[in-house]
Amino acid sequence: MCGRFAQYTNPQTLARRFEVSEAKIRIFSTQPRYNVAPTQPVLAVRLDDEGGRELVSLTWGLLPFWAKESKLTYSTINARAETVAEKPAYRQPFRKRRALIPADLFYEWRAEETGKQPYAVGLQSGEPFALAGLWDRWEGEGQRIESCTIIVTQANPLMATIHDRMPVILPPSSNDAWLDPETSLEAAQALLQPYAAEPMRLYRVSLRVNNPKNDGSSIVEPQP
Repeated sequence: MCGRFAQYTNPQTLARRFEVSEAKIRIFSTQPRYNVAPTQPVLAVRLDDEGGRELVSLTWGLLPFWAKESKLTYSTINARAETVAEKPAYRQPFRKRRALIPADLFYEWRAEETGKQPYAVGLQSGEPFALAGLWDRWEGEGQRIESCTIIVTQANPLMATIHDRMPVILPPSSNDAWLDPETSLEAAQALLQPYAAEPMRLYRVSLRVNNPKNDGSSIVEPQP
């Protein structure tokens, strides 16, 4: 699955990479983050009302527009690729409100003799990449909450060495189709594939990542 990731590339660089004009950067903070946890704000790229791209802050853990109360749960931080088009919480966002979630790394844990060991997973190039996401807008109780989920699929051979699932990484050539609400559901579903293992890397990181209160660049440093 995907329960923790990093967003430390600065927003201006992300805007250029994901073809967002600086005028469309609408975020809460520009601080680099190395240990993003559920229910926290995350950066996301989506289409605005005019069909252009914007970089926004969304709460991680999707709150459906039809929810009776503004309670976020950990159960909606990830949506399974196999059922995302059918589950009530994700069905409408999958049709109309798809997003790109920029990431520099994500973390996964493997059970080892000494306990659960965290690993950082990313691209060998070190470049940020796009995770397939969905977003929704909830309004009520005098507030508006815009939230998101990250879609997960079966692990590729590299990820399978530590876990049986991984977040969907979209190649740049798929970004337009993923964001476009006119893309058919069948075509959107076809994009939800395990990313190729060859361009990826994984390595052990500090147990400090286990506590979401810990942040900073030292978290992503390789450990023996």
